Amino acid sequence: MGHGGGGALSAELVEHLFAPAFGGEVLAQLGDSAAVSLGGVRLAFSTDSYVVRPLFFPGGGIGDLAVNGTVNDLAMSGARAAYLSCGFILEEGVEMSVVARVAETMGAAARTAGVEIATGDTKVVESGHGDGVYINTAGIGIIPDGVDLRPQRVVPSDVVIVSGGIGLHGVAIMSVREGLEFGVDVESDCAALGGLVQSMLAVTPDLHVLRDPTRGGLAASLNEIAAASGTGVVIHERSVPVPAAVANACAILGLDPLYVANEGKLVAFVPREHAEAVLDAMRAHPLGRGAAVIGEAVEAHPGLVVARTALGGTRVVDLPIGEQLPRIC
Repeated sequence: MGHGGGGALSAELVEHLFAPAFGGEVLAQLGDSAAVSLGGVRLAFSTDSYVVRPLFFPGGGIGDLAVNGTVNDLAMSGARAAYLSCGFILEEGVEMSVVARVAETMGAAARTAGVEIATGDTKVVESGHGDGVYINTAGIGIIPDGVDLRPQRVVPSDVVIVSGGIGLHGVAIMSVREGLEFGVDVESDCAALGGLVQSMLAVTPDLHVLRDPTRGGLAASLNEIAAASGTGVVIHERSVPVPAAVANACAILGLDPLYVANEGKLVAFVPREHAEAVLDAMRAHPLGRGAAVIGEAVEAHPGLVVARTALGGTRVVDLPIGEQLPRIC
């Protein structure tokens, strides 16, 4: 299960098994989506599979995730998503009403995100060989001229911005799966981030890299960017927006919010001269009202992420080994 958690084991699986087997310069980018040129047009292309349990949770369900997750992967390349494919793997015996509910929420999420589900496929597996419904989506979108989002562009002095409170999705899944109560209702932040990214690019196309910190949380995304860019990253723990409900849940369960999954947040590395304007644009968008500067890229400790604590000390924020809570997307 750890190999599917978005941490060190996932990276090991991709880098030492899949990448050597498949080869290719495009795959070597290892981004949230692949940037490719076809017929003189720059496209972003991505695919993702969704095996979340339970199928429905506070703030969304597997249908919303399947649309928003792929739209967000495309958005992290600066692309405006245009078309999605959809593959359903259904377990024998799942009620048609459940499948209909998933399909309806997918359609609604696609309309909200401004994309069309253009093609698809359905397979059925025997009872006991699935978990009700699994979904795969792939998507394509056009990358605007002048946009080049990749970790290799990160340089020391870049400002690190997160778009809002972290950890809501992972805690929402945990609360319904384990029957836990934290004194307040916690809803997933599942949302399509394409509009937020476009508002940021309208300020300047010279953003350096964007990531949506899903599996492995903010810590995994920051470590991936630090390793790929060869820079160090320093974050200030007190500046990281952690909702009270997430902080309380993590304190009870002994979890670190930096490692808890998100489904409607992004982290951006922005040139310092553009940071204030980009932050203002983010806060003007409904999905970026809680945006905050949390740190910067530095020359020191290349490839490592370090957190400055409230007590004035520092700690290394490692890439997680697996996932604190599996099957969250």
